[in-house]
Amino acid sequence: MTYSIAFPNLGITFSHVGKTISVFGFEIAYYGIVIAAAMVAGIYIAMWAAKRTGQNPDQYFDLAMIAIVVSLLCARLYYVIFSWDYYSRHPLEILNFRGGGLAIYGGVIGGVLTCILYGKAKKLNYALLMDTACIGLVLGQAIGRWGNFFNREAFGEYTDGLLAMRLPLDAVRSSEVTAQMQAHVTVLDGISYIQVHPTFLYESLWNLGVLALLLTVTCKGIKKFHGEIFLLYLLFYGLGRSWIEGLRTDQLLLPVVKLPVSQLLSVVLVAVSLILILALRRKPEKKK
Repeated sequence: MTYSIAFPNLGITFSHVGKTISVFGFEIAYYGIVIAAAMVAGIYIAMWAAKRTGQNPDQYFDLAMIAIVVSLLCARLYYVIFSWDYYSRHPLEILNFRGGGLAIYGGVIGGVLTCILYGKAKKLNYALLMDTACIGLVLGQAIGRWGNFFNREAFGEYTDGLLAMRLPLDAVRSSEVTAQMQAHVTVLDGISYIQVHPTFLYESLWNLGVLALLLTVTCKGIKKFHGEIFLLYLLFYGLGRSWIEGLRTDQLLLPVVKLPVSQLLSVVLVAVSLILILALRRKPEKKK
């Protein structure tokens, strides 16, 4: 396998980007390292935001320990459900997390359920918990997307735009290579390359923008009701994802109608979040 990744229109080339690193004879995936770093960063900023808004940061550490497990399971379940054609024929692969297959919206659902149940158990306002936790979530997403960079996955259709990413054809899954990519294959020094939208990068940058917005609203204290920060997260993350998902070649599709499930869900969440924000800002609830 060829290990280079390049952004030719930016003049940037990484000549050797491995997928794993060997530690005392054990192969550890860079994807896993990136996800672990994303979790740590997300927990840290959520605890910081909690302290900034007069909450107990330790509660968010406890919440995160539960939410990480639940969210990973839900992210896997979401992926399996919408890839059932494959997993119904390979049921043992359902438990093979190392083989890939996590869907962020499944993780978000798991996180919401955890906040609700944790809030009820600890007699805390779960909407406030979600407001604070989603700040950590979106930072985690921004960092975690770089795991896709190391795995050469979650990319989009062919492009020759400024941010176009060039990947060796033998380094990507054949199921994600489209006819348009094949039509624009380039051969350099005997190696075939495809050139694609780096959708992982688009989403990472978009999420940093969403993070900046959420931090601004949080730090300036201009939210009008508990849950507004979380709804803003759903609104603006959904806006970006609804566009970015349309570029990807590895979409999870709804059965029968074959529509991209995450793109459709993003559109629904944008509409619902906007309606709720407008309605609740007109009739704000009393903060507790």
